[in-house]
Amino acid sequence: MPVPVTLLGLGRMGRALATRLTERGHPVTTWTRSGGGTAASAVEAVAGAEVVLLCLYDGPACRAVLDEVRPALPAGAVVVNTATVSPAEATELAALVPGTVHVPVLGSTGPAAAGTLTLLVGGTPGPAAAAVLADLGTALPCGTPAQAAAAKLVANGALADALLAVRTARTRAAALGLDPTLTLDLLEHTTLGGLVRAKRDRLADPQDDREADFAAAALAKDVALLAAALHPGADVAGLMTDPAVLAPLHDYAAGHATGDPSYHRRAFLPTAHVEGLRAGTFTSWTLDEYCALFTGAPAPDEASRRRRIDQVSATGSTATATMTLHHGPDVFTDSFVLLRVDGAWRIANKTYHRQV
Repeated sequence: MPVPVTLLGLGRMGRALATRLTERGHPVTTWTRSGGGTAASAVEAVAGAEVVLLCLYDGPACRAVLDEVRPALPAGAVVVNTATVSPAEATELAALVPGTVHVPVLGSTGPAAAGTLTLLVGGTPGPAAAAVLADLGTALPCGTPAQAAAAKLVANGALADALLAVRTARTRAAALGLDPTLTLDLLEHTTLGGLVRAKRDRLADPQDDREADFAAAALAKDVALLAAALHPGADVAGLMTDPAVLAPLHDYAAGHATGDPSYHRRAFLPTAHVEGLRAGTFTSWTLDEYCALFTGAPAPDEASRRRRIDQVSATGSTATATMTLHHGPDVFTDSFVLLRVDGAWRIANKTYHRQV
């Protein structure tokens, strides 16, 4: 039976859920903070809704939207919050609107479009919300909103651990001289096989620029929530990788790809040094000396060159990282020390090993 649904939040998942529910015959009204929904405002969107579906990024976003729409919610409307938040936030948000059900999901936009999500249900949905959820996937009862939020963090923590295991295995394989394609073939026959098969195209091509099903920044946010829940009151900065630390590494790679030294000047602190052994002799370049090596044009064999970020670890305002660069017959392992200065990450120093 069709149920009038208001969907607040039109990111990747929100759009997929709206499409799925519309295809299943539910009248869907949408609103997003950045514009583009069918309603002009959040208050207008919830008028007449039986189920209000929150598809927002984090706890503060959910709180702000609920504060805005609470006075306008129709009597008996059920709020279903799909956001990934901490257990404490789930409890606080559920208390804002009595009868709120916390339902984070397992699965990305593909399962959302197909109606095959796993729904971690915290609370009692009621008939209308249950009918909507049945068209999105399979319910896994988790008890309270806090327990459903905790279950989602545990699941995403397992995903992060698996991705790190894939990265570690590929780094070891490269160090032992295994062909990258053979490495992925091998990993498909291990306990990581399901993940590798699902992501193989992107693992094989690090330059794949298709829209991600699940952004790295969102996973990092969820890992931070898990760390905070496990270590309440602690500084969890060292238990996650700040996605912003990748920016100077991407600039560094772009400098090599284009031959444009301005990328390196943006990536490095002005006081940085680049040090290593060249033909057995220790060499130390200032940033100016290093940038002078780049001509402003790509290398003739750039199309065949490959670069990969192997490891990143951030603790507070300092971080370390390693990259592997395949430049013709030469393979470089670059090691970086990075600092967060005035809110931005920069490379403080780089050392390298050249394997001919």
